[in-house]
Amino acid sequence: MNLFDSHAHLDDEKFDNDRETIIDEILTEMKGFITAGYSLQASREAVKLSKKYNDVYSTCGISPNDIPQSENEMWKSIDEIYKLVKENIDTEKIVAIGEIGLDYYWEKDLDRRDLQKKAFVRQIEIANELNLPIVIHTREAVMDTLEILKNNPVKRKGVFHCCPLNRELVKEALKLGFYISFAGPVTFKNSKNADEIINMVPNDKILIETDSPYLAPEPVRGTRNNPMNVKYVAMKIASVKSLSLEEVADITYENVKKCFDFFKVPVQH
Repeated sequence: MNLFDSHAHLDDEKFDNDRETIIDEILTEMKGFITAGYSLQASREAVKLSKKYNDVYSTCGISPNDIPQSENEMWKSIDEIYKLVKENIDTEKIVAIGEIGLDYYWEKDLDRRDLQKKAFVRQIEIANELNLPIVIHTREAVMDTLEILKNNPVKRKGVFHCCPLNRELVKEALKLGFYISFAGPVTFKNSKNADEIINMVPNDKILIETDSPYLAPEPVRGTRNNPMNVKYVAMKIASVKSLSLEEVADITYENVKKCFDFFKVPVQH
Protein backbone atom coordinates (compact mmCIF):
# COMPACT_ATOMS: atom_id res chain seq x y z
CA MET A 1 0.00 0.00 0.00
CA ASN A 2 1.24 3.51 -0.85
CA LEU A 3 1.35 4.86 2.71
CA PHE A 4 3.93 7.61 3.25
CA ASP A 5 4.47 9.63 6.43
CA SER A 6 5.10 13.23 5.41
CA HIS A 7 6.39 14.36 8.82
CA ALA A 8 8.13 12.41 11.58
CA HIS A 9 11.12 12.82 13.90
CA LEU A 10 13.07 9.59 13.79
CA ASP A 11 16.14 11.39 15.14
CA ASP A 12 14.31 11.85 18.46
CA GLU A 13 15.95 10.29 21.54
CA LYS A 14 12.87 8.12 22.05
CA PHE A 15 14.15 6.02 19.13
CA ASP A 16 17.73 5.75 20.38
CA ASN A 17 17.38 2.13 21.51
CA ASP A 18 15.77 0.70 18.36
CA ARG A 19 16.05 3.26 15.57
CA GLU A 20 17.58 0.99 12.92
CA THR A 21 15.18 -1.86 13.69
CA ILE A 22 12.10 0.30 13.48
CA ILE A 23 13.25 2.09 10.31
CA ASP A 24 13.81 -1.28 8.63
CA GLU A 25 10.28 -2.29 9.66
CA ILE A 26 8.80 0.99 8.44
CA LEU A 27 10.46 0.68 5.04
CA THR A 28 9.21 -2.88 4.72
CA GLU A 29 5.62 -1.86 5.48
CA MET A 30 5.45 1.59 3.83
CA LYS A 31 6.67 3.68 0.90
CA GLY A 32 8.81 5.83 3.20
CA PHE A 33 8.79 8.93 5.37
CA ILE A 34 10.22 12.40 5.83
CA THR A 35 12.19 13.01 9.01
CA ALA A 36 11.87 16.68 9.88
CA GLY A 37 14.47 18.96 11.40
CA TYR A 38 13.41 21.47 14.05
CA SER A 39 16.79 22.64 15.39
CA LEU A 40 20.31 22.76 14.01
CA GLN A 41 21.25 19.45 15.63
CA ALA A 42 17.97 17.75 14.68
CA SER A 43 18.40 18.96 11.10
CA ARG A 44 21.91 17.52 10.95
CA GLU A 45 20.66 14.19 12.25
CA ALA A 46 17.72 14.23 9.83
CA VAL A 47 20.07 14.72 6.89
CA LYS A 48 22.27 11.83 8.09
CA LEU A 49 19.27 9.51 8.30
CA SER A 50 17.95 10.49 4.90
CA LYS A 51 21.34 9.87 3.29
CA LYS A 52 21.60 6.46 4.96
CA TYR A 53 18.27 5.02 3.75
CA ASN A 54 16.44 4.87 0.46
CA ASP A 55 12.90 6.28 0.72
CA VAL A 56 13.80 8.44 3.71
CA TYR A 57 13.88 12.20 3.12
CA SER A 58 14.66 15.17 5.36
CA THR A 59 13.84 18.79 6.05
CA CYS A 60 16.06 21.36 7.73
CA GLY A 61 15.01 24.33 9.82
CA ILE A 62 14.73 26.03 13.20
CA SER A 63 11.25 25.72 14.69
CA PRO A 64 9.79 28.58 16.76
CA ASN A 65 10.16 26.49 19.92
CA ASP A 66 13.87 25.86 19.27
CA ILE A 67 15.10 29.39 18.58
CA PRO A 68 18.24 30.16 20.64
CA GLN A 69 17.86 32.60 23.51
CA SER A 70 19.93 35.40 21.95
CA GLU A 71 19.26 37.00 18.58
CA ASN A 72 22.92 36.63 17.58
CA GLU A 73 22.83 32.90 18.29
CA MET A 74 19.58 32.65 16.34
CA TRP A 75 21.15 34.19 13.23
CA LYS A 76 24.20 31.92 13.59
CA SER A 77 21.96 28.84 13.77
CA ILE A 78 19.98 29.90 10.72
CA ASP A 79 23.23 30.55 8.83
CA GLU A 80 24.33 27.01 9.73
CA ILE A 81 21.01 25.63 8.46
CA TYR A 82 21.63 27.46 5.18
CA LYS A 83 25.12 25.94 4.90
CA LEU A 84 23.83 22.47 5.77
CA VAL A 85 21.24 22.57 3.03
CA LYS A 86 23.60 24.09 0.46
CA GLU A 87 26.20 21.40 1.14
CA ASN A 88 23.71 18.53 0.81
CA ILE A 89 21.04 19.75 -1.60
CA ASP A 90 22.56 17.86 -4.54
CA THR A 91 21.82 14.55 -2.81
CA GLU A 92 18.09 15.12 -3.58
CA LYS A 93 17.32 13.98 -0.04
CA ILE A 94 16.58 17.40 1.53
CA VAL A 95 13.09 18.25 0.34
CA ALA A 96 12.10 21.38 2.30
CA ILE A 97 13.02 24.09 4.78
CA GLY A 98 11.25 23.30 8.01
CA GLU A 99 9.76 22.95 10.32
CA ILE A 100 9.52 26.73 10.68
CA GLY A 101 6.82 29.13 11.76
CA LEU A 102 5.25 30.63 14.88
CA ASP A 103 4.16 29.17 18.20
CA TYR A 104 2.57 31.44 20.80
CA TYR A 105 1.24 28.62 22.97
CA TRP A 106 4.43 28.46 25.02
CA GLU A 107 5.90 31.87 24.22
CA LYS A 108 4.16 34.82 25.89
CA ASP A 109 7.06 37.27 25.76
CA LEU A 110 6.55 39.78 22.93
CA ASP A 111 10.27 40.19 22.22
CA ARG A 112 10.65 36.43 21.85
CA ARG A 113 7.63 36.35 19.56
CA ASP A 114 9.35 39.01 17.46
CA LEU A 115 12.39 36.71 17.17
CA GLN A 116 10.11 33.93 15.96
CA LYS A 117 8.82 36.22 13.22
CA LYS A 118 12.34 37.22 12.16
CA ALA A 119 13.44 33.57 12.02
CA PHE A 120 10.35 32.61 10.03
CA VAL A 121 10.89 35.34 7.43
CA ARG A 122 14.61 34.61 7.05
CA GLN A 123 13.99 30.91 6.53
CA ILE A 124 11.33 31.68 3.91
CA GLU A 125 14.01 33.71 2.13
CA ILE A 126 16.37 30.72 2.27
CA ALA A 127 13.67 28.43 0.87
CA ASN A 128 13.06 30.84 -2.00
CA GLU A 129 16.76 31.18 -2.75
CA LEU A 130 17.23 27.40 -2.81
CA ASN A 131 13.92 26.76 -4.59
CA LEU A 132 12.51 24.58 -1.82
CA PRO A 133 9.04 24.41 -0.26
CA ILE A 134 8.53 25.06 3.44
CA VAL A 135 7.02 23.04 6.28
CA ILE A 136 5.02 25.31 8.59
CA HIS A 137 4.45 24.87 12.30
CA THR A 138 1.80 27.23 13.65
CA ARG A 139 0.11 27.17 17.03
CA GLU A 140 -2.10 29.91 18.46
CA ALA A 141 -0.55 32.31 15.94
CA VAL A 142 -2.91 32.05 12.97
CA MET A 143 -3.19 35.72 12.00
CA ASP A 144 0.54 36.47 12.30
CA THR A 145 1.43 33.31 10.37
CA LEU A 146 -0.91 34.22 7.52
CA GLU A 147 0.27 37.83 7.49
CA ILE A 148 3.91 36.77 7.14
CA LEU A 149 3.06 34.37 4.32
CA LYS A 150 1.08 37.03 2.47
CA ASN A 151 3.86 39.60 2.86
CA ASN A 152 6.64 37.10 2.05
CA PRO A 153 5.35 34.91 -0.79
CA VAL A 154 6.83 31.41 -0.91
CA LYS A 155 7.78 30.39 -4.44
CA ARG A 156 7.42 26.64 -3.99
CA LYS A 157 4.69 26.83 -1.31
CA GLY A 158 4.73 23.77 0.97
CA VAL A 159 2.58 22.40 3.76
CA PHE A 160 0.97 23.29 7.06
CA HIS A 161 2.16 20.31 9.10
CA CYS A 162 -0.12 18.84 11.78
CA CYS A 163 -2.46 21.62 10.72
CA PRO A 164 -4.53 23.15 13.52
CA LEU A 165 -8.24 22.48 13.03
CA ASN A 166 -9.01 26.15 12.43
CA ARG A 167 -11.44 27.00 9.62
CA GLU A 168 -9.95 30.40 8.81
CA LEU A 169 -6.40 29.06 8.73
CA VAL A 170 -7.29 26.17 6.42
CA LYS A 171 -9.34 28.40 4.12
CA GLU A 172 -6.58 31.00 3.76
CA ALA A 173 -3.79 28.41 3.53
CA LEU A 174 -5.56 26.76 0.61
CA LYS A 175 -6.03 30.13 -1.07
CA LEU A 176 -2.28 30.69 -0.78
CA GLY A 177 -1.65 27.33 -2.47
CA PHE A 178 -0.39 25.30 0.50
CA TYR A 179 -1.03 21.65 1.26
CA ILE A 180 -2.72 20.66 4.52
CA SER A 181 -1.30 17.77 6.53
CA PHE A 182 -3.35 15.90 9.10
CA ALA A 183 -1.92 13.94 12.03
CA GLY A 184 -3.15 11.98 15.03
CA PRO A 185 -5.35 14.72 16.53
CA VAL A 186 -7.99 14.24 13.81
CA THR A 187 -8.59 10.77 15.26
CA PHE A 188 -9.00 11.95 18.86
CA LYS A 189 -12.47 11.54 20.34
CA ASN A 190 -12.47 15.15 21.59
CA SER A 191 -11.59 16.54 18.15
CA LYS A 192 -15.02 17.99 17.50
CA ASN A 193 -14.54 19.72 14.13
CA ALA A 194 -12.12 17.26 12.51
CA ASP A 195 -14.68 15.96 10.00
CA GLU A 196 -15.60 19.47 8.86
CA ILE A 197 -11.97 20.52 8.41
CA ILE A 198 -11.06 17.32 6.56
CA ASN A 199 -13.95 17.94 4.17
CA MET A 200 -12.70 21.50 3.57
CA VAL A 201 -9.47 20.21 2.04
CA PRO A 202 -9.62 19.06 -1.60
CA ASN A 203 -8.19 15.62 -2.25
CA ASP A 204 -5.32 17.10 -4.25
CA LYS A 205 -4.14 19.21 -1.28
CA ILE A 206 -4.20 16.69 1.55
CA LEU A 207 -1.21 15.01 3.22
CA ILE A 208 -0.93 12.61 6.16
CA GLU A 209 1.68 12.39 8.89
CA THR A 210 2.38 11.11 12.40
CA ASP A 211 4.70 13.75 13.91
CA SER A 212 6.33 10.71 15.56
CA PRO A 213 7.17 10.06 18.33
CA TYR A 214 4.41 12.45 19.43
CA LEU A 215 0.61 12.59 18.99
CA ALA A 216 -0.06 8.88 18.55
CA PRO A 217 -3.52 8.46 16.99
CA GLU A 218 -6.45 6.44 18.25
CA PRO A 219 -6.42 3.50 18.93
CA VAL A 220 -2.79 3.70 20.10
CA ARG A 221 -3.01 7.13 21.75
CA GLY A 222 -0.59 7.52 24.65
CA THR A 223 2.09 5.25 23.19
CA ARG A 224 5.31 6.16 21.39
CA ASN A 225 4.16 7.09 17.91
CA ASN A 226 5.91 5.83 14.76
CA PRO A 227 5.31 6.28 11.01
CA MET A 228 3.47 2.97 10.64
CA ASN A 229 0.61 4.53 12.63
CA VAL A 230 -0.07 6.92 9.75
CA LYS A 231 -2.54 4.29 8.56
CA TYR A 232 -4.92 5.36 11.34
CA VAL A 233 -4.87 8.96 10.10
CA ALA A 234 -5.54 7.67 6.58
CA MET A 235 -8.41 5.53 7.88
CA LYS A 236 -10.01 8.59 9.49
CA ILE A 237 -9.78 10.56 6.24
CA ALA A 238 -11.14 7.60 4.29
CA SER A 239 -14.13 7.40 6.60
CA VAL A 240 -14.90 11.13 6.37
CA LYS A 241 -14.46 11.36 2.60
CA SER A 242 -16.13 8.01 1.79
CA LEU A 243 -12.97 6.62 0.25
CA SER A 244 -11.13 3.36 0.74
CA LEU A 245 -7.90 3.23 2.73
CA GLU A 246 -6.05 2.34 -0.48
CA GLU A 247 -7.49 5.40 -2.24
CA VAL A 248 -6.36 7.72 0.54
CA ALA A 249 -2.90 6.12 0.50
CA ASP A 250 -2.65 6.61 -3.27
CA ILE A 251 -3.94 10.20 -3.16
CA THR A 252 -1.63 11.31 -0.36
CA TYR A 253 1.37 9.53 -1.86
CA GLU A 254 0.93 11.40 -5.13
CA ASN A 255 0.43 14.65 -3.23
CA VAL A 256 3.58 14.28 -1.15
CA LYS A 257 5.61 13.72 -4.32
CA LYS A 258 4.12 16.86 -5.89
CA CYS A 259 4.48 18.98 -2.77
CA PHE A 260 8.14 18.15 -2.22
CA ASP A 261 9.06 17.36 -5.83
CA PHE A 262 11.15 14.35 -4.97
CA PHE A 263 11.83 11.06 -6.68
CA LYS A 264 13.25 13.12 -9.56
CA VAL A 265 16.61 11.36 -9.52
CA PRO A 266 17.11 7.87 -8.09
CA VAL A 267 19.51 7.96 -5.15
CA GLN A 268 22.47 5.67 -5.58
CA HIS A 269 23.95 3.89 -2.54
